[in-house]
Amino acid sequence: MQNFQLYEHASTVPVKSYDRQKWQKGYQSLKREFNYLIDDIEGEIPPNLQGTLFRNGPGLLDVNDQKLHHPFDGDGMICSFTFNNGKAYFQNRFVRTKGFVEEQKAGKILYRGVFGTQKPGGWLANAFDLKIKNIANTNVIYWGKKLLALWEAAEPYSLNPNNLATLEMEYFDRVLQEGDAFAAHPRIDPSCEWDDGKPRLVNFSIKPGLSTTITIYELNESGKIVQHHAHSVPGFAFIHDFAITPNYCIFFQNPVTFNPLPYVFGWQGAGQSVKFNPQEATRIIIIPRHSNTAIPGVKILETQSGFVFHHANAFEQDKEIYIDSVCYESLPTVEPNSDYQETDFDALSPGQLWRFVVNLNEQTVRREMLESRCCEFPWVHPAKVGRFHRYLYLGAAHTASGNAPLQAILKIDQVSGERQLWSAAPEGFVSEPVFVPAPDAVNEDDGWIMTLVYDSSRHRSDLVILDARNLHQEPITRLHLKHHVPYGLHGSFTPEVFEIQELRN
Repeated sequence: MQNFQLYEHASTVPVKSYDRQKWQKGYQSLKREFNYLIDDIEGEIPPNLQGTLFRNGPGLLDVNDQKLHHPFDGDGMICSFTFNNGKAYFQNRFVRTKGFVEEQKAGKILYRGVFGTQKPGGWLANAFDLKIKNIANTNVIYWGKKLLALWEAAEPYSLNPNNLATLEMEYFDRVLQEGDAFAAHPRIDPSCEWDDGKPRLVNFSIKPGLSTTITIYELNESGKIVQHHAHSVPGFAFIHDFAITPNYCIFFQNPVTFNPLPYVFGWQGAGQSVKFNPQEATRIIIIPRHSNTAIPGVKILETQSGFVFHHANAFEQDKEIYIDSVCYESLPTVEPNSDYQETDFDALSPGQLWRFVVNLNEQTVRREMLESRCCEFPWVHPAKVGRFHRYLYLGAAHTASGNAPLQAILKIDQVSGERQLWSAAPEGFVSEPVFVPAPDAVNEDDGWIMTLVYDSSRHRSDLVILDARNLHQEPITRLHLKHHVPYGLHGSFTPEVFEIQELRN
């Protein structure tokens, strides 16, 4: 899609919009836990903004100065920004998982990481140790009056939303068993037709092997699992995210294989043993959410080879299913002797936004590129999940071509083709954009975009609030933190305002 207008707001930056050494500084651990009223503010907090933004990500990139091999192996740290009566409060706290507590007490790495972190002592110290450390570092969501820290390979941890203290592992009245997975990318159906139009949280788990079991869970507003069903699909599946419509759950089975031997013998992590096969097709798995769907049964269709981490949204229209996803040419590999801070962005293909259109009657898939700019972390209005969305927000590179760190927020109008870009380059590096609807919203883009920006010039982070209607304007608010927050992963917003306990700083 090339015929569009781009409204760009950005300072004048060099042709190469980032300095790798400045980007690297965002990968330093934050070892302190804070709780304070944010008093360093540019602009004004919108007076009708009430609620709490939660974010999750790896807060520790080392254990007592023993460096982790990859950030995705880092212990989860929850941040919250509470907005109440024109004021904003910040706090952060590590999830006290079993592994976190043990390693902090021991002062050293005790667990192997999925993405290559090894215990000291070489391969002999790691061979045949297949224990998985639940790091609870990927997402955080408030649902059913519970705050849940999510990591896709294990159970959620329940937290106190007031002070972020870790409470217990969550098993949903024993529907989950010890060791069961619960993915880090739940989707909220804003109006489930099978539940009198009430919202439902839909999530999944993956149990890979020679064949893979996909289990789908649906939770009501009280946080109870009211429906779950399991399906077996052929082959190994590495699936991080999915999409929903009112009738279907959609999964992309990336063309990868898993060789367990290097992992079992302690040579490398489980994630490093996953290899991408470009000569094979990507499979799109369509699973009905309910037994009386018009086209019953699991359907598997093939499309061109590629790798998908994140989906923006899906919707049904004219008897077809549309899925908008960020797609890569291949899976970026994490080599055993590599250093993630030395990433050569120019040598990697960028993530780009693609639309896949599935026709179940004709068993066909067609696709088109919606955005060629390097992008990730897509987000739509929460009321549009599973429905046609006009507007889409993404983290993006500052420059229109090539691969680079995310330094900008991109808005795409699917109807007019207009693009808007707000950029923090050259010193700033953005996180996932979270769309927060305004309480008095009329149009789909009435609301705010919140993104945590690492300011490399000050080694601090800002929460930037943008007018979701006009990204080319100056931010409405910049909330300057007293410290940096390491680059995170995902988060969510709730209109709930929680009582901030024990201002510690």
